[in-house]
Amino acid sequence: MAEKKKFLLRLDPELYAVLERWAADELRSINAQIEFLLREAARRSGRLKPGPKPEKEGT
Repeated sequence: MAEKKKFLLRLDPELYAVLERWAADELRSINAQIEFLLREAARRSGRLKPGPKPEKEGT
């Protein structure tokens, strides 16, 4: 697997809490959940070609 780009992301604490609960519901880390949501948004907007869905973390 190619190395992923690392960068700092600042989030509102309320949004972070929402993402934390959502990630737990989907059995993902918060990082994996954010990446999943961004990837899905990019696909829906037509900016990212459809491809295989990434597996859930830990599977």
